[in-house]
Amino acid sequence: MQGIGIMSSKNNNNSVAALPPTDSWLSRRRERFLEVSPGLLVAVVVAAGATFLSEHYGAPVMLMALLLGMALGFLHEEGRAVAGIKFTSSTILRIGVALLGMRITVEQIFSLGGTLMMVVIGAVLLTIAVGVGLSKLLGLGRDFGVLSGGSVGICGASAALAISAVLPQDKDAERNTIFTVISVTALSTLAMIVYPILAKSLGLDDQQAGVFLGATIHDVAQVVGAGYSMSNETGDTATVIKLLRVAMLVPIVFSLSLLLRRRGGADAGGSKTALPLPLFIIFFVVFVGLNSSGVMPEWSQKMAIGVSSWCLVTAIAALGMKTSIKALLAVGWRPATLLVTETLFLAALILVILKFFV
Repeated sequence: MQGIGIMSSKNNNNSVAALPPTDSWLSRRRERFLEVSPGLLVAVVVAAGATFLSEHYGAPVMLMALLLGMALGFLHEEGRAVAGIKFTSSTILRIGVALLGMRITVEQIFSLGGTLMMVVIGAVLLTIAVGVGLSKLLGLGRDFGVLSGGSVGICGASAALAISAVLPQDKDAERNTIFTVISVTALSTLAMIVYPILAKSLGLDDQQAGVFLGATIHDVAQVVGAGYSMSNETGDTATVIKLLRVAMLVPIVFSLSLLLRRRGGADAGGSKTALPLPLFIIFFVVFVGLNSSGVMPEWSQKMAIGVSSWCLVTAIAALGMKTSIKALLAVGWRPATLLVTETLFLAALILVILKFFV
């Protein structure tokens, strides 16, 4: 009996010893927070500066965040900020993309009608296809074609960031992402000025102009600015069309993830675990569902949209810090040619459809 008691006591002691200390998880979280907080704080400060410049001088906030971040690139070379900059450019980026779902409702999408929905979806897919084809022709590779075509076809800088999160992270991945973000932001700002003038000169009515602006301008803010500069009806139509393009992030990124998993599995001899499914896109869908259900109060929706904007601006500031200006200048003329061609193709496609088919 004594032996049994001793064995029982030993088993109990082993069970107790097997349990992790109650504060171990909290300790790891605290250590992780202390590790990433310097870099995260720097990125937040840069984002605040970019937001100030955007609000007071009308400069594109994404572009300002990039340029200010690039000026602080030395922080990513060594020191306490490195881990936080990496965390911000990946995890905070994904949070911002997921929260974009709070901008969209299913009702908004279906209010466009079947014809316009098919036009917008077809234009997005064709732009990506043209991007991939031209990218291969120019010797830039399929991945850059997907990245540039997706950013032009869907929603500019936000799409570039979302797509880059699931593309293979090779030595040129971050440079290509930064170049794409800078280019589509500049092109979108130019389009915000030129496209309303073009729409008027072509005699488009308010609804047609809204479709044209919403289906062709890259970033949401520039779509809103261009649309409402013409009329309220144009602005409303352009915004809804643009939100449909934003919603295309879900199937595009999800399909890319599955395709890359399959490609990675083939490269690894049949393993299907090369790339995980993007959790942030799953949450994007969840947020669209919540926003569509009407259960979320208006203040929470506005707060989520605000948090999303801050996350994206902060993440792009961190990406700027990780960018080598020398490497960016070495990109050459071919990527710029590709992005400009994709932009012109999308604008011409929508105008032809509006004039002859809708």
